[in-house]
Amino acid sequence: MKIAIVKLSSLGDIIHAMVALQFIKAGLKDLRIDWIVEQGFSEILKHNPDIDHIRCVDIRSLKKSISGLFSEIGKIRKYASFDYDLVIDAQGLIKSAVISYLIGRKKTGFDRNSIREKPASWFYDQKIHYPYDANSIDRNAAVIAGALGMKITAEQIHDKKPFLFFDRPDHGIDDFFPRDQKTIVFVVGSTWESRNYPKEKFHAIAQALRQNCLVIWNSEAERDKARWLAGRSSYITMLPKLDLNSLKAVIARADLLIGNDTGPTHMAWALNRPSITLFGPTPVSRVYQTAINKAVKSSSTVNPFKLNRNDFSIRDIDANLIIEKAIELLK
Repeated sequence: MKIAIVKLSSLGDIIHAMVALQFIKAGLKDLRIDWIVEQGFSEILKHNPDIDHIRCVDIRSLKKSISGLFSEIGKIRKYASFDYDLVIDAQGLIKSAVISYLIGRKKTGFDRNSIREKPASWFYDQKIHYPYDANSIDRNAAVIAGALGMKITAEQIHDKKPFLFFDRPDHGIDDFFPRDQKTIVFVVGSTWESRNYPKEKFHAIAQALRQNCLVIWNSEAERDKARWLAGRSSYITMLPKLDLNSLKAVIARADLLIGNDTGPTHMAWALNRPSITLFGPTPVSRVYQTAINKAVKSSSTVNPFKLNRNDFSIRDIDANLIIEKAIELLK
């Protein structure tokens, strides 16, 4: 059986869906899996033994010009020639539903009461119900496994094998991992400023733990935070800008990751590395908490159906609470 999974973005959402692969592949030995993804996120999927082919799309090109629009639609239509037995839309957006419609004869996705963009459900032949405000990882597992007549349990997900893979990193990362100290990775940025824990509190955490703290960054704003931190503590080092392959390699070696609710933080969970995820305006139900993966939520109440970008309550989380959890995890 040959299927395509449509999960275009974002980094964390793709990771949450990828966990299902090891279980559906184990249940259906002859299953062949292609993944349809935005070009910019394709690296997160590479080297995964459960994925046969990664098929990229460039949705941003649709907004640039008419020629880009027709070119991209033509490329997507060509994917239909791979003759998929089933296309699973794990995204639940109109754009992902349209792509599913263009490449497959039989389409499965969430029903209209399980997604934000309800018209997307019109494009599916089979519709899966799962509450929109439920755990994000459980939702992805439900739509992917349910499309195949399977079920993935919470116990299976808790006992998962690591499912991010990487090649030799571009940067010489060995120099950033001293043998006489634990290494902690800080994730200081995210897509919204209200989701970001204050840099001053990251500094306080580093000063209290007195271990090797590495700051990863991607945007200019994150780079400025990394420089600020590295310039004020002998325990903090600003890493060079990393591609996704190198980022996976760094997180796979970390003794602990502390970060905002964003893609690189969720990579630690996917790699079975200890982590503390900090939540403010987003629901803590986005993660699985385990013996080594903890979450700290601010005092605000979150409506998962309407997130408040002006909720800056993450700034009020006591750094001492994070320090206590970090000390326990580092043991």
